[in-house]
Amino acid sequence: MSPQEKARSDAYFEGQQWLHLWQFLLGAALSLVLLVTGLSAWMRDLAERLTRWRPLQTALYWAQYLIFTTLVSFPLAAYRGFIREHQYGLANQTFGSWLSDQTKGFAVGLILGGVFVTVLYGVVRRLRRSWWIWGALVSWLFVIFTLLISPVFIQPIFNKYTRLTDEPIRSSILRLARANGIKASEIYQFNASKQSKRISANVSGFLGTERIALNDNLLKRASLPEIEAVMGHEMGHYVLNQLYKALPFFGIFLLIGFAALRWGFDRSQTRWGSKWRVRGIGDVAGLPLAVLIVSTYLFLLTPLVNTYTRTMESEADLFGLNAARQPDGMAKVTLKLAEYRKLEPGPFEEWILYDHPSGRARIFSAMRWKAENLALCPGTSSTGSAASAAPQ
Repeated sequence: MSPQEKARSDAYFEGQQWLHLWQFLLGAALSLVLLVTGLSAWMRDLAERLTRWRPLQTALYWAQYLIFTTLVSFPLAAYRGFIREHQYGLANQTFGSWLSDQTKGFAVGLILGGVFVTVLYGVVRRLRRSWWIWGALVSWLFVIFTLLISPVFIQPIFNKYTRLTDEPIRSSILRLARANGIKASEIYQFNASKQSKRISANVSGFLGTERIALNDNLLKRASLPEIEAVMGHEMGHYVLNQLYKALPFFGIFLLIGFAALRWGFDRSQTRWGSKWRVRGIGDVAGLPLAVLIVSTYLFLLTPLVNTYTRTMESEADLFGLNAARQPDGMAKVTLKLAEYRKLEPGPFEEWILYDHPSGRARIFSAMRWKAENLALCPGTSSTGSAASAAPQ
């Protein structure tokens, strides 16, 4: 990367971290406004006037809550997701197209979030003493459900998925998949270029729904060795069963979070509950308080979660190097990712902020693998032939 490109990447990444902080602070402020002004209690009262059925009351409150928080936070969302992305040359969308995606996301959140909140509050109201244990379990199951259905049912709402017809690339990916025991007969591409210039891919699904997909930016911008390196990494996540291995970790993480929620909610309820007109943990008017406590918990434990996910990403990197045997492709595609990920952070910065290994760490790992496994690397002629077969 040139000094100018590196400086631009650093500025973008560092700015994103500040925006994460501001987004957290804005969310905390909105929770306090809803509580202190009594607006949350007013929304609960309105839902109770509209229906006597408790589950529907919860769903109606959720709709009001989501509308309020979405509208108030819209300027920051527009700056972060549209204006700033265009300033750094990373976005392709018009404002109308971006707003359409935001509307779809709002609809998904309204439906899935409504179901989750309604079920969660139903459990809390029935199990007064052990609600935090069962609440953690419900949340854990909901996370699993969302992760499993997202690639097949949610992501196609935002992007069009079609079968990959480029035979050299398709054959190469299927060969790599079969060599690693992945049961997939088709490769899909999706039109992420309508939104941004970022490259990505994924291998997902279970019980016959296995799907290998890569976005059109990867097809347009990367050579075949780079595509193979990316797909080797993504297959690593799948073959190593990292999603399933992560479930116990995040289950414990959620359980501790709900224990913190119980402790924080009880003390806040005792001190300010009467002023906020929150009747107790089973009162949906206390949702902003619950959101404030949980979001603070998540924010404070960001380094722990990042370290865990960064470790899994490192394992997938090594799997991809051994499976695809494309260290140069891995290094070159890392430079493309460095357009929006700071390439060389300090050790403390990487520990706190990075959920993937830094670009420098990935390139070093790839080049070390190459130096120690020269006999396994494709020759110059074969690499050049593969690159010439890739789309320009």
